[in-house]
Amino acid sequence: MRVSDGWKDYELIDCSDGERLERWGDIFLIRPDPQALWNTKRENHLWRNAHARYVRSNQGGGAWQFYKKIPEVWQIGYKDLQFNLKPMGFKHTGVFTEQACNWDLVGDIIEKSGRYDIKVLNLFAYTGAATISALKKGASVVHVDASKGMVQWAKENASSTGVADRSVRWIVDDCMKFVAREIRRGNKYDIIIMDPPSYGRGPGGEVWKLENEIYGFVDSCKELLTDNSLAVLINSYTAGVSPAVMSYILNSTVAKRFGGKAFADEIGLPVTQSGLVLPCGSTAVWTK
Repeated sequence: MRVSDGWKDYELIDCSDGERLERWGDIFLIRPDPQALWNTKRENHLWRNAHARYVRSNQGGGAWQFYKKIPEVWQIGYKDLQFNLKPMGFKHTGVFTEQACNWDLVGDIIEKSGRYDIKVLNLFAYTGAATISALKKGASVVHVDASKGMVQWAKENASSTGVADRSVRWIVDDCMKFVAREIRRGNKYDIIIMDPPSYGRGPGGEVWKLENEIYGFVDSCKELLTDNSLAVLINSYTAGVSPAVMSYILNSTVAKRFGGKAFADEIGLPVTQSGLVLPCGSTAVWTK
């Protein structure tokens, strides 16, 4: 497992019985987490003194319960990156903190290449953490997400980090349609990052189900790679799709054409209370 343990402004304090207790700057939140199957004793007093808790509904979805006043928007930093946070529907805050190990990985690949012309395509790009990380390292980025609101949020993160004036294109579009058009245009990229949802709908009602679409989508994306391409990353939170499955897909598509190899592993966050690590999805990585 690769662990995102470089945070100072974020801390996973404890997790138990389907929930996690977290510190986001000076804001303490309790959120659901299906991986926390254990029922360890909740000894930390912050379980009873958090600012807010997201409570799931028996009818599906859920809602935030606020116990203390918190800002509408606040910021946390990771190294030289800045993120704007707010409590959203379906428990999210705008940042997947476990992905920090992937931001670092891509940053290292960019730096070690010694190149100044690297083009990155970030698909299903959400609020842009991977985008602003790559921009900070000097790459140019095309950021694609189907949600206009998420792309706007990503722009705000870029501004907060001081990279809004870098070489970046912000695209609101269905990722599958965008990739198909880029192939027809003949555009190429050195690094492709994707964080596809398990299930989703595009702006025109397009349906995405990861198990049905991911192989064909990755196979298409390989057409967008330059001859000197550097990496492809696929993040997955889909239950039942193991890291090895994503690795197999990359090895049978990208590596078959360009050489190199793919590896995959779980990613996770350290838990302060127990000293253990909470699994938080997986990432498959192809490199030349």
